[in-house]
Amino acid sequence: MIVAKFGGTSVGDAAAIRRTAAIIRGRLDRQPVVVVSALAGTTNALIASAERAANGQLVAAIEQVEALREQHLATARELIGTGADADDVAAEISMLFDELAHLAEALSVLGYLTPRSLDTISAMGEQLSAPIVAAAFRRHDIDTVLVDARRVLITDATFGKAEPQEEAIAAAARELLVPHVKAGRVPILGGYMGSTREGVTTTLGRGGSDYSAALFGAALNAEAIEIWTDVDGMLTCDPRVVTGAQLIEHIRFDEAAELASFGAKVLHPNTIAPAVKRGIPVFVFNSLRPDGIGTRITSDAPAFPVRAIAGKGNTMVVKVHSPRMLGMPGALRAIFDVFARHKTSVDVVTTSEVSVSLTVDDDQHLDAVLAELRSFGDVELERNRGIVALVGAGLGESSPAMAKAIAAIGDTRLHMLSLSATGINLTMIVDGDQVKPVMRQLHQAFFGTGAA
Repeated sequence: MIVAKFGGTSVGDAAAIRRTAAIIRGRLDRQPVVVVSALAGTTNALIASAERAANGQLVAAIEQVEALREQHLATARELIGTGADADDVAAEISMLFDELAHLAEALSVLGYLTPRSLDTISAMGEQLSAPIVAAAFRRHDIDTVLVDARRVLITDATFGKAEPQEEAIAAAARELLVPHVKAGRVPILGGYMGSTREGVTTTLGRGGSDYSAALFGAALNAEAIEIWTDVDGMLTCDPRVVTGAQLIEHIRFDEAAELASFGAKVLHPNTIAPAVKRGIPVFVFNSLRPDGIGTRITSDAPAFPVRAIAGKGNTMVVKVHSPRMLGMPGALRAIFDVFARHKTSVDVVTTSEVSVSLTVDDDQHLDAVLAELRSFGDVELERNRGIVALVGAGLGESSPAMAKAIAAIGDTRLHMLSLSATGINLTMIVDGDQVKPVMRQLHQAFFGTGAA
């Protein structure tokens, strides 16, 4: 059994969905379970319409809803044609858009958008795409069954970034998915969305369809998890930054997770975790070139000092300095408790006896965090910073590689430098406008190409 997830570009239009059907037809002997994202651009449009409605722009919101309705109906017509099946899909699509229009009207009266209502609306993209894909697969002689992912992917009630309840997911998967697979049918589910035990719709956060696929794969103890996207696999650098970025054919779980966390866009950062727990290999393939090699992610890939380079901007550095921290037991724990209470994740940390420097990329609760941190001492906030991460399983054991990295960036100012505890990630904090130049310099040094 495998779990195959197709992203928005892989189900972006009728032609893409036909390619997806052909890919699954070639995998029927492996008992696939299929997870699909919303049609390309749909989730952003749904969120935009909700925000417009809440801001009093109801006419503009309804116009956007109707444009999405016509897009989905046109895609369904092109794929399915006419007949009872086509009528059923069209009716389901129209019913969901009627519901969306009513929600927009309610938001315009309410005047604000709650996390719960935003989850309800943004999850509709997958509720719309899954029945279209299922019907299209049946047109390609694939015996499919549509399964509401919200009945399987059980979460807590943290709207916007819900926490999966893995035991409940495993039980639901055994009940709702395994019988179909054993009967030779292909279950199709929407990604990204789940629900509480009480049946309230939640989402896993942006990019959560990858996470959904990994959770289903772990629950089913799948042979493999396949992520189908619009790139050939994981690369040595972002190809939008370095045109000479090279395909990584085999990479370790921990390396892939580090790259995802520090800016690599191919995988959602959480995707790897459920697969690691079960030892399930993850493959990344290009749905535009299904015969390509792709990237295989396992626990036993060969170790290289430098496997890839990732980077991201919009990073802030928080510095806490106080002589009172010298020798004070529990000082670091107390500081991190502040971030935890305000649900603000920390990426990189460096410490001395009297100071702590750390980075965050979410400023939603930052004012409250800074206010609490001032009880420890002087607090400084630096904005417009960026992170460049050099990732490789053998990096910590290669002093020459680290020296080469420092030499490669020349006189670029480093605000922080940190080698991860596992020794696979050398992280550099630089000015935000230096992220791309530094990535190119490092790629040139380690892989021989660094052109924009």
